Amino acid sequence: MLENRYYRGWVTGHELTGFEVKCGESDLMILADSNLQKQAFVCASYYYNTIREYINDNPDFVNSLSPLPLDKNASSIIRSMYEASETAGVGPMAAVAGAIAEYTGMDLLHLSKEIIVENGGDIFIKTSRRRNIAIYAGNSPLSGKIGLVIPEYSSIRGICTSCGTFGHSLSFGKADAAVAISGSAVLADAAATAIGNTVKNPEDINAGLEHAQSIRGIDGAVIIAGSKIGAWGKIELVDLDQNG
Repeated sequence: MLENRYYRGWVTGHELTGFEVKCGESDLMILADSNLQKQAFVCASYYYNTIREYINDNPDFVNSLSPLPLDKNASSIIRSMYEASETAGVGPMAAVAGAIAEYTGMDLLHLSKEIIVENGGDIFIKTSRRRNIAIYAGNSPLSGKIGLVIPEYSSIRGICTSCGTFGHSLSFGKADAAVAISGSAVLADAAATAIGNTVKNPEDINAGLEHAQSIRGIDGAVIIAGSKIGAWGKIELVDLDQNG
């Protein structure tokens, strides 16, 4: 069942065109130079079905909570999930939302110079303008009040969030938001899960950030637990209460 993602009302792309694409359990919000809904549906459906078909033949892929040996004969999106899970130390399905967002977004970049794809709180972004991305953190008083700054003419970024206090994603932690930033949304998704798993209470924020630093390919991380926040890496935070 697809959730009512009301937090999408916080997202504005100004000059970009926004539209939604739903296929199976994937529910994407996309911002692009023009309405590419039909093309996006074709792309997202292809990757969603590729993963579903692979799961049918390889049940361990969906059930494992730890890395599995790489299947070199699998499709590119499946191999990327294997590789991200190995790097982050989690099961391959921890990267599924980021993988669909990234692969769909990369396809759409052939049709649009700027693309933002959000899939259940996991974001693939390529932009030429400075943008603020709000961090949704459930019932935390900081939810929606802190944002990540994406500088203008930035490279492709993956910004993914794991939540231990709300949502349907599996997490063994209690962070309201564990955010990982990387050049790959696939890796960022897996890493966000790994980071979130280490945070059982607000006192674990520093441990979570230390764990983030140990994951190769992660450029930065933000952890929110209750009224406390911690950050590490090549990131800029913004107070959205003051900046809108």
